[in-house]
Amino acid sequence: MKKISVIAKKLNIKKIDKYGDFKAKIKDLNGEKNGRLILVTSINPTKSGEGKTTVAIGLGDALSLMNKNVCLALREPSMGPVFGRKGGATGGGKAQIEPSEDINLHFTGDMHAITTANNLISAVIDNHIFQGNELKFKDVTFTRCLDMNDRALREITINQEKLKNNTPRKESFVITPASEIMACLCLAKDRQDLLIRLGNIVVGFNNKDLPIFVRDLKIENALMLILKDAIFPNLVQTKIGTPAIVHGGPFANIAHCCNSIIATQTALNHADYVVTEAGFGADLGAEKFFDIKCRYAKFNVAEVVIVVTVKALKEHGCMEKGFENLEKHIENIINVFNMSCIVAINKFEGDLDCEIKEIFNFCEKRKLACAVCSPFLEGGKGCRELAEKVLENMHNREMKFAYDLSDDIKTKIFKVATKIYGAKDVEYLGDSLKKIEQFESMAKNYPICIAKTQYSLSDNDSLLGRPKDFSLHVKDIEIKNGAGFVVVICGEIMLMPGLPKVPNAVNMK
Repeated sequence: MKKISVIAKKLNIKKIDKYGDFKAKIKDLNGEKNGRLILVTSINPTKSGEGKTTVAIGLGDALSLMNKNVCLALREPSMGPVFGRKGGATGGGKAQIEPSEDINLHFTGDMHAITTANNLISAVIDNHIFQGNELKFKDVTFTRCLDMNDRALREITINQEKLKNNTPRKESFVITPASEIMACLCLAKDRQDLLIRLGNIVVGFNNKDLPIFVRDLKIENALMLILKDAIFPNLVQTKIGTPAIVHGGPFANIAHCCNSIIATQTALNHADYVVTEAGFGADLGAEKFFDIKCRYAKFNVAEVVIVVTVKALKEHGCMEKGFENLEKHIENIINVFNMSCIVAINKFEGDLDCEIKEIFNFCEKRKLACAVCSPFLEGGKGCRELAEKVLENMHNREMKFAYDLSDDIKTKIFKVATKIYGAKDVEYLGDSLKKIEQFESMAKNYPICIAKTQYSLSDNDSLLGRPKDFSLHVKDIEIKNGAGFVVVICGEIMLMPGLPKVPNAVNMK
């Protein structure tokens, strides 16, 4: 690896805080460039993933090998999945960001800072209630978090110690990438914006059913102190020295899926081309990237890459049903968001030439650009064809959205469910309709963030291909007032993942 100061010079970044020789916090956020943004997304993935991050890194390296001034803008991995089923999230093989072990574990401490800030809020809430409850908390809606897959913490009871003012209550943990602090950090434009967002977080409701905010607890400045370094994006590099800005890590299935606005904007300020990715399939990642991130940041996307693999297409039962799934994602990118797209075939050993040909034929019939890439085995060299097609197909289309911000919450949910997922209608379960009524005035002009399975266009992971005649089942609604969106929880989705029977942790040395 090159020294991180050398990588900073490639982007004309003049001020960094080094974390050793190969990691740094960028303090020089402004630059003279006005880069073009390339989004990498995919079809609905298999449980092993389809190599979307690997393709994004390989594409960045390919542009670098073509002497383009390029920078990657990627999410930070969460430690929970590293030790669970998914493993690391720094790419793989010859398309990887380094130092990968550091990035997958503690990195520069951002995840710890977010976790600590979140849990300071929870500690102050329970202390406030213990000390007399001046704010008259009736319901506490803010939850604790931990950057680890731990299903035992999904539902717990706290305040078990027999103290005079202790009132036992139900509590839950979410994983750190799903916390509202993570969303606030990733959607903030600067320090002042982050301070305001932190103060706006709703932590509960009083005995008159009025919201209680973090600013009522008077701790938003303490939270900013904890996050004072975490707000700055992290600079690392790929195996061949392509600059990579890695910052923020909300999941796509349970959160808003995008790295920080500050990181992406910093990359655009310092490079001609910026390659970023949005988690899981385009029904989750790309939808939230456009409808939430691009709205807040006013980003324009120059090209979209949809990653497919032969394995993922077959996972839907057969190639034909896989093509139906791919077609729906393509339709969403082109018809809903008014973007153009390229299909990138992430080739694995064992893929047959006739299967690759089938994908090319599918794209040819629809007059879509298509390229085979092999980033894992060949790195940037294996993504040259993809890079050339991306450069050829870049556009300046006006981005459209799945819904209008002026729509009410139910209309926004219906439009995403029918336009993006292909549902026939939406069913509301439990208290979800009552919560929509409660939050409607607070959430006026907010985007929505739907939490659902990544394995299907529906909320049922067994409905593969392009399901038809299904309903989206809304189980719960949460207001994320600091982040500035409404979370819509659908199907059997968990905000705290569990570990598999044999977690990755047992195989590490």
